[in-house]
Formats: sequence, structure tokens, C-alpha cells
Amino acid sequence: MLRRVGPSLRHFLLERKNSAGYSSHSGEAKMSRPVQARRLEGIDKNIWVEFVKLAATYSTVNLGQGFPDFPPPDFLKEAFVRALSGENHMLHQYTRAFGHPPLVKILAQFFGKLLGQDLDPMTNVMVTVGAYQALFCCFQAFVDDGNEVIIIEPFFDCYEPMVKMAGGMPVFVPLRPKAPKDGKLMSSADWQLDPAELASKFSERTKAIVLNSPNNPLGKVFSRGELEVIADLCVKHDVLCISDEVYEWLVYDGKEHIRIASLQGMWDRTVIIGSAGKTFSATGWKVGWTVGPNRLLQHLCTVHQNSVYHCATVAQEAVAQGFQRELKLYGKPESYFVQLPKELQQKRDWLIQSLDAVGMKPIIPEGTYFLVADISEFKSDVPDVPDSDEPYDSRFAKWMVKNKGLAAIPLSAFYCGAHKNNYNHFIRFCFAKEEATLKAANDILQKWKREKTNP
Repeated sequence: MLRRVGPSLRHFLLERKNSAGYSSHSGEAKMSRPVQARRLEGIDKNIWVEFVKLAATYSTVNLGQGFPDFPPPDFLKEAFVRALSGENHMLHQYTRAFGHPPLVKILAQFFGKLLGQDLDPMTNVMVTVGAYQALFCCFQAFVDDGNEVIIIEPFFDCYEPMVKMAGGMPVFVPLRPKAPKDGKLMSSADWQLDPAELASKFSERTKAIVLNSPNNPLGKVFSRGELEVIADLCVKHDVLCISDEVYEWLVYDGKEHIRIASLQGMWDRTVIIGSAGKTFSATGWKVGWTVGPNRLLQHLCTVHQNSVYHCATVAQEAVAQGFQRELKLYGKPESYFVQLPKELQQKRDWLIQSLDAVGMKPIIPEGTYFLVADISEFKSDVPDVPDSDEPYDSRFAKWMVKNKGLAAIPLSAFYCGAHKNNYNHFIRFCFAKEEATLKAANDILQKWKREKTNP
């Protein structure tokens, strides 16, 4: 039997801590050096964190966040159930890191047809955890310290911080609105790039341009002519194009979504980003993908294998079956890609009428889930605050959710800091909602109108 001689090890270690200036009561050594990496400086704030909390606390109707409150199509849910409860137990395990083989094969077949390219599923397609991770992989793979990345405003808010985290410098160019004639409602098509202004943003430091068509938040669908201007500048300056096309199937009024990679000289320099969440109304599944030439995608694979590495197998299997169905029905009335935009266009038109009736001037979107409305007529409800650092639309949106129970997102959130106050009298609504949700929103707006008429 061993006898304990002298002080215990615990006592000895505590004595050493105390002699080094540590507190034996806390049992912890406090660090004095900075712990935050410099690449995180200035990007800690996030509009979604703030407004999701506000919506959860105050709203009775949430038209802020961009997700449907209706279910995915039955065929997709049934595919998920089959994958989950079927006899193939390997669907519960890891699959290929860069994409479940059935999914990359059908994506290559489907998008090869659309792009007029013979795509290799193993080298021209990579599956990601939603389009968000696809974007992250692009910026990490392509952007070096000091590289400039052109971002078209208004832009989905993650583009700017992702460029900065990669060490790049965002360069912003705005879509500028042109007032329509004859008192008509403005369309997202009325927001256009100035070709000369866009050209002035390209330089020898430019590494890439981010294109989002259809555009979130405006709903703008870039025309062939507009895309050709961008493509010509990319070719002239040898610049990459990161093409965020997650709303590719959600276009209205007979508009056509044109893929910039299909234009002359663009396939070899473009990464296309897609999303099953937006394609099949299943945003919580977080299945996205990139399509492009191997010379670009091989670098995305390097980022992917050293970060996320793998995406949920069962969800990929279900999405693969969804695309297999849609390939057979492509262009036919039964296709979900035909039915969904028809349904959403009706919802869009209904919300346009509701907003217009109360004095908010909607900008008619050509695509996406979203509709932007001008709130200039409501300044009597929420007076301006001179010299405020917070954009007016942000204060208005907060007031609206707290006092009216209706959640929306300020358009200024989709601009860089220097430009936020240039477009601060608009808010963004999501109309990809059940009829009951849109009716509840209309009831709030009508009540608000009556209160304004009879104060």
C-alpha cells in the first residue's frame, strides 16, 4: 500500500497559480491578449439577428425573412421520407464529400442541358450546405489580400462581410432607379446600372464581380443586354463572375432568366450558385450547389474539404429525386418549376394591391420572393430624426413591427455603410407566404389606413 508523502498535487498546483498572480478562488487565468481575429473586425453586426428577434417578440405577421410558410411539394417530402425510412441504411452515413453521386449526376445532366455544356458531375458540380456556403467557398477560394470584388447594390448582405473576411476590398456600384412615365408603379426593371459607372469600377485590382439575378432584394431580373455589358467587361479585364442564381425559377410576367455563363466568353470564368431551398421551397434543408469549369471548382473543393467537408446525405438524396422528376417534366404544366412561379405571381399581385391601397408604393418585382415598397407617404407616422446615425427605413421597420405587428426589412440593410442613407425610404416584404398570412398582413394595413384617415 502506498503512503501519501508531502502536499497533494492539487495543493502544489494551486500554490504555483497563486505565486504567478492567479486567483485560486476563480480557478481561471484571464487572458489579456486580443482573442478576435482582425478579419472579424467590423462585421459582427447582422441585420437578420436583430430583426428575427424583433419579429419573434412583436410581430403577428412576419413578411421580413425570405422563407415560405407553406410546405415543399408532396413529391419532395415523399422522397425525403423514402430516403429516411428506406432499406438503404448507407443514406444515414457519409456520402461523397463534394456531392452525393445521384445528386451531382442529375445536376450535371439538368444544367448541362440549360447551359449547352457537357458537364462532368465529378468535376463541374459541387454540393454545399446551402448557397450561403457556396458563396463562402467562392470568396475564400478566389480572393486574396487587396483584391477588389465588385458588388452591385442593393445586394444580399453577406457578400460584403464575406469579401472582407477573405482579405478583399468590396467595390460598390448601384442600380439607379428611373421614374416610370404616366404615373405607373415602378418596376424592378426601372433600376439599372449605368454602363460607364460600372466600367469605371474595373481595374487591374479587380478579381471578381458578384452578380445576383434575379436580385434579392429588388426582384430585378437582368436582361440579356445588361448581362452582355457585364460579360464584356469581365472578358476585357479578365475577371471572374460569381453568379448567385438561387431564384432562377422564380420569374414572372413572362420574363426569362438568362444565365450569364451561357454568354460568349463567360463559361470559363463563371461559378453558378444554386439552392434547393429556393428551388423546392425547402430552405431548412440547406442544400446548395456550384456549377462551373473544373479550373475554378477545384479550388472551391479545397475550401470545402477543409471546412464543412460534407453535406447531409438524406437531404441530397431527396433533392436528387426531385430533380429527376423535374427533368422528365421540364417545360410541362405539371412541372413544379412552372407551377411555383405562377402561384407566387398571384401572391405578389395580391400584396402589390394591398400596399398600393394604403399608400405604400410597391416596386413590381420581376422575380424572387420579394417586393420593395416606398414608405415616403408614412413619414407622419414616424417623423425623421435629424443627424441620426440610423437610416430612416430601419427606424420605420422597427416602429412598424412594434406598433403594428407587421415585420419587414429595411432596404438600407442591403447597401454599404456609405450608401445606406441614399435609399432609406424603402422596405422589403416577402410574399412567399400562405394566403392566410398575406390576408392577415392586408388586415393590418387596412386598419392602419383607417387610423390614418380617422385619427
